Amino acid sequence: MPRHLPGLLLLLWPLLLLPPPPAAPSPMARPGLRRLGTRGPGGSPGRRPAPAAPASVPYSGIGQSGGARGAGVCKSRPLDLVFIIDSSRSVRPLEFTKVKTFVSKIIDNLDIGPADTRVAVVNYASTVKIEFHLQTHSDKQSLKRAVARITPLSTGTMSGLAIQTAMDEAFTAEAGARGPSSNIPKVAIIVTDGRPQDQVNEVAARARASGVELYAVGVDRADMESLKMMASEPLDEHVFYVETYGVIEKLSSRFQETFCALDPCALGTHQCQHVCISDGEGRHHCECSQGYSLNADKKTCSAIDKCALNTHGCEHICVNDRPGSYHCECYEGYTLSEDRKKCSAQDQCALGTHGCQHICVNDRAGSHHCECYKGYTLNEDKKTCSVLNQCALGSHGCEHICVYDGNASYHCDCDTGYTLNEDKKTCSAIEEARRLISTEDACACEATLAFQDKVNSYLQRLNSKLDDILEKLQANEYGQVHR
Repeated sequence: MPRHLPGLLLLLWPLLLLPPPPAAPSPMARPGLRRLGTRGPGGSPGRRPAPAAPASVPYSGIGQSGGARGAGVCKSRPLDLVFIIDSSRSVRPLEFTKVKTFVSKIIDNLDIGPADTRVAVVNYASTVKIEFHLQTHSDKQSLKRAVARITPLSTGTMSGLAIQTAMDEAFTAEAGARGPSSNIPKVAIIVTDGRPQDQVNEVAARARASGVELYAVGVDRADMESLKMMASEPLDEHVFYVETYGVIEKLSSRFQETFCALDPCALGTHQCQHVCISDGEGRHHCECSQGYSLNADKKTCSAIDKCALNTHGCEHICVNDRPGSYHCECYEGYTLSEDRKKCSAQDQCALGTHGCQHICVNDRAGSHHCECYKGYTLNEDKKTCSVLNQCALGSHGCEHICVYDGNASYHCDCDTGYTLNEDKKTCSAIEEARRLISTEDACACEATLAFQDKVNSYLQRLNSKLDDILEKLQANEYGQVHR
C-alpha cells in the first residue's frame, strides 16, 4: 500500500475500512487481527468486553471518537501503562508526530495521578531509550508536554529488546510501578510499522508471564505474525492494525473503551431496586433503604419486620407502621423515654390519673389498685365504692344505738329506760315522758280518772246483781234436792 494516497482515496478510506461481508472476506481480515472500525464495545484490561448498554441508555464515550465520555459514566481503571513506540527510520517525522498524538489522546482519556494511572514511554529503534518513568509525571499536562518533546532515534527495529527493557527498567518499583498487593494492572502498548529484527516471541512470553498485558498496534507494513506473538490473549482484543499513520489517532477511542470502567450506577443499568453503590473500576453493589434488607438475588429488597425479628430495641411493645418502619409503646402505667425505646414507670396515684373513688395504692413500678374507706366495698369496676355498714362508719346519726340490718341498711335503738323519738334517731327517758304527759295534758288526765271511777261504779253494781242471782240459783237447787 503506498504511503501517500490521492486526496479522493483519503476521503473514501474510512468506508473502505468497514467490516467486509461474511461471504467475501477481505484479504486484510486475517485471524486474530482487529481493523479500525470493527472493534465492538470493550471491557477493561484483562477482562472480556462488557456487554453493550440498552438502546435507551446513553452510552457516552463508547464507540465515540475524540474521547467524549459521559461524566460519571466512564472512569478509567488505575494502570501502570508503558508505551513502547517504534521510531526507526521507516517512521517519517510527520508520521512520528501522528504516533505522539495517538499517545496523547489516550492519555487524555485516562485519569492520571499517583493513585490513578501512571504512564511511561519507551522509545526504540536499534537502540532503546526510556523517555520518562512511571513516577516522573503525575498530571496530564506535564505528561503530554513530555510526549511532545520525544524525537525519533535511528534505524533498526529491536522490538524484543524494547519489551525486555520495559520489563527490566520501566515496570519496577524503583521506576514507580506498583506491587502485586496493589492489584494495579501492568499494561504495555507497542506501536510498530515493521518486522522485528530480534526475537520477540520468548521475551513477549516472559513479559506476559510476569503479569504484563501486551497490546500490539501495527501500521502499514507491520508483520502480523509478530504482532500476534507479542500480544496477550485473546488476540482479537489485543491486536490492532491500521493501514497508515494518518488514521492511527482514531484508535485512541478504541483504547478508551478498553481502559474505561463503565459505571452501571450512572448508566442506570444496575437493576438495583433501591440504591446502587459504585465500587470503582466498573464494579458496583446494591443496597437497600433503611428498614429493608437485600434479598438473595443481591438486587431486590424486602421490608424488615423488626418487631417480628425482635431487633427493634423496644423495652415493652413494638408496633409495626408502614413496611420497614415501627415505633415503640409502653405498658399501661409507663411512659416512653426520650430515646423512644425504653419505658419509665408512672406514679398514677401521685399524678391523680388513677380513677379511684376513695384510695389509690401503688403496687410495683407503674402499677396500682383502688381501695375504699371503712364501711365501703369496692365495686366490680375496681374503681368506685359502695356503702358497706353505716353503723361501723359512725355516720348513722343514731343517738344511742345503731343496729345493722344488712345490705347497707340499719335502724336506731335506745338504751334501757329510754324510748325512741319520732325522728327515729334521738332517745328520751320514760319517766320524763310521763311527766311531760301529765303536765302537758292535765285536762285529759282528769277526764280519764273520772271515766275510770264511773266504770268502777258500774262494775261494783254489776257484781252485786250477779251475787243476788247466784244466791237465788243456789236456793233453788237446794230445794229440789230435799224433796
